[in-house]
Amino acid sequence: MKLSVSSDAPGQKMFMLGNEAIARGAIEAGVQVAAAYPGTPSTEILETLSSVAKDFGIYTEWSVNEKLAFEVAFAASLCGVRAMASMKHVGVNVAHDPLMTASYIGARGGMVLVSADDPWAWSSQNEQDNRYIAEQGYLPVLEPSSVQEAKDMMADAFRLSEEFKQPFILRTVTRINHGRSDVLLGEISRDRRKGFFEKEPSRLVLTPAEARKDRPLMLERFDKIKKAVDSFPYNSLELADGARLGIIACGLSYSYTLEALKWLGLDGKVSVLKIGTPHPLPEELVKKLLGSVAVVLVVEELEPFVEHHVKAIAAESGIDVKFHGKDLIPLIGELSTEKVTRAIAKLTNTTPPVDFAEMERIRQETAPLLPLRPPTLCAGCPHRATQYAMKIAGKRVAKQLGKGEPVYTGDIGCYTLSYLPPIESMDLVLCMGAGFGTANGLAHVLDVPVIAQVGDSTFFHAGIPAMINAVYNKAKITMVVLDNSATAMTGFQPHPGTGRTASGDVAAQLKIEDIARACGVKFVEVIDPFDMEESIKIFEKAMRFDGPSVVVSRRPCAMLVQRDARKRGEELILYRVERERCDPKCSACFKLLGCPAIVRENGLTVIDSSLCTGCSLCAQVCHHKAIVEVAR
Repeated sequence: MKLSVSSDAPGQKMFMLGNEAIARGAIEAGVQVAAAYPGTPSTEILETLSSVAKDFGIYTEWSVNEKLAFEVAFAASLCGVRAMASMKHVGVNVAHDPLMTASYIGARGGMVLVSADDPWAWSSQNEQDNRYIAEQGYLPVLEPSSVQEAKDMMADAFRLSEEFKQPFILRTVTRINHGRSDVLLGEISRDRRKGFFEKEPSRLVLTPAEARKDRPLMLERFDKIKKAVDSFPYNSLELADGARLGIIACGLSYSYTLEALKWLGLDGKVSVLKIGTPHPLPEELVKKLLGSVAVVLVVEELEPFVEHHVKAIAAESGIDVKFHGKDLIPLIGELSTEKVTRAIAKLTNTTPPVDFAEMERIRQETAPLLPLRPPTLCAGCPHRATQYAMKIAGKRVAKQLGKGEPVYTGDIGCYTLSYLPPIESMDLVLCMGAGFGTANGLAHVLDVPVIAQVGDSTFFHAGIPAMINAVYNKAKITMVVLDNSATAMTGFQPHPGTGRTASGDVAAQLKIEDIARACGVKFVEVIDPFDMEESIKIFEKAMRFDGPSVVVSRRPCAMLVQRDARKRGEELILYRVERERCDPKCSACFKLLGCPAIVRENGLTVIDSSLCTGCSLCAQVCHHKAIVEVAR
């Protein structure tokens, strides 16, 4: 039997992506409401749930932002149904406001927030550790050590949330979300509850007076959880007879620790405390370990969260033990078996079976041999055309007005890659929506053109308030919305501008230009970025306009266009370079655009037909008219 995430096959094993396993855990728990905003490494959780939502009667939605995703799920929990919100770690910042107050109220139906942290910032602007947010909000955290445990914890988190009447956080890391493993499936709950909202203004309306009443109740709930975590199956202590060294390993770091001990031949010779609830910690298990060894190594990714709390427990209990943690375990990036092995080997005077110095030497020698693959916008990406036209217009306007070089603010999305050569059209990128937000600030202190960029999904997420701020406070900025008809960076999820919901149903399609006009923007234009001459003209007008202006650059993502063309069996009109017209010394198309389809071979400019999408941008840029159509 071929298994899928929806298979009702308890006891069977299925090879799953970590995010699929998390979704499966929610299905087994009988989740009824799931909301999210796409963001790597969490995206596939809601995608998986949406694909089977109708089979299980689950309501799923791509919310406009993470704050709304949390509020949707939390409201469902207050009606007694099991609900979840999933997002990447920086998304929790957006949801932070309701999250802190929701903890005062507590949960009715199981309420779980999945926070997908991203050590080494593989696809993020920082490496923040959201265990600190959990601590601030008295929110208990479950942290899995494997893909299997991610499924199991997710399934159990709803039960725990209902038992203690408190929202729970499942904290994952990229290697769990995007790792794959065999997963033992459990039973699927078919329980479907009818939502009922019980009016309790004295508990649910958080005025100062009610907040003062709710806070002690929150502390009581958390204290009960604190006393219970020692018996949770996700925390376990293995004491080794006569062991001098004890290791406290949290989440995925536990798996690295077991591999390292096996690698070093130290199985059964080192005491190990597995931590599945970094907040609150299982204090009795911690004390048992501390009282049985002379030296403790705390292994965890990112911040010394567990390390600091364990040291506090030792101090309060009068236990004298030597601690190691971030002095041996890196504070930056992901951990690995090698990194943990190095730390344990140093503390135990053990020789690893592999010469790490030799491994590093080989890495240094082979690194230059690997081909460089700098990140770049795809061939045919409409963003490249938009930014080329925008920069041409910016230079012209600055020169005509006798002002300094324009400043370009950017945002989070595919187009962020345009900060790299040769495009270089972003000077400042901070967070979602800050493309417009920071431009507001620059406009009031600089006397140069200020051009801000956000994507279409980001516009709905956090761009609208910043646009309104520009209108209200008379910020002379040009706001560019790069509308490629999808949340492309995370896998083409729909948003309010696409006319589709998470489950594929038809929905209202909101027009960015209509919203801009409704918010009071007087100059609003829509361009096709592949019409280069017209786009430059409109950008110039927008930059000269005395007040905030909006340019919507609308053209579908090249990948969507190619996919749809293949489905329809259409031929693509590609381009080639005519050698007799091309000036080998020019290379303008190569140097100005950075399109991966344009390459240099033996000193000549060539278009790689396997990558070309027929966007025509290079043909419009070529001064020698050497780039022409060729049908395929």
